[in-house]
Amino acid sequence: MKRSLSTLILALFAAGVHAEAPKPDLAKAEQIVTTVCAACHGAKGMSLAPTNPHLAGQHQAYIVKQLTNFKAGVRQNAIMGGMAAMLSPEDMVSVAAYFSKQTPPPPSGSNAELAKAGAAVYRYGDATKGLPSCTGCHGPNGQGIPDQYPRLAGQYPDYIYTQLKSFSAYERKHAAMNGVASRLSDTEMKAVSEYLAGLK
Repeated sequence: MKRSLSTLILALFAAGVHAEAPKPDLAKAEQIVTTVCAACHGAKGMSLAPTNPHLAGQHQAYIVKQLTNFKAGVRQNAIMGGMAAMLSPEDMVSVAAYFSKQTPPPPSGSNAELAKAGAAVYRYGDATKGLPSCTGCHGPNGQGIPDQYPRLAGQYPDYIYTQLKSFSAYERKHAAMNGVASRLSDTEMKAVSEYLAGLK
């Protein structure tokens, strides 16, 4: 089901007394990022470790949703669960807005042959396996769809591969991605990851 950013944010406050969605406090967000998030994701959302995702330029609603899921235990990660637990819904909106306004990561792919194979899977899928094209949700250039699907262009291939493996094993729950990833071979996962890393 598609949910707009305003719908998502309002849902966070449904149990409270807030009459309207909070406005991002970018000054407070920068303080939180500097003291809490920067060690893993960089002060501007550019992670230095390939195991941690870049957040720069990521859609605001997607970041809010993931932080909410980490805090609620819907998405399991010991480190992020602890970090998200410290954030209020207002903080989540502010931090998400801060990262979304940063310059997205540049292309980082390094294996042209693998990326070429990944391009075919990403663009066209594989009808023989019931595998749809990835472009329907993440766009032809990996930009994603605001309020719905994440931006993947320029993301670390190691991180994308790890998430695809998690989706495939149903360790990370998402109906569409569980179905897609479970149809990908290990080689295809690596190829798609490499292709996305090279997009901008």
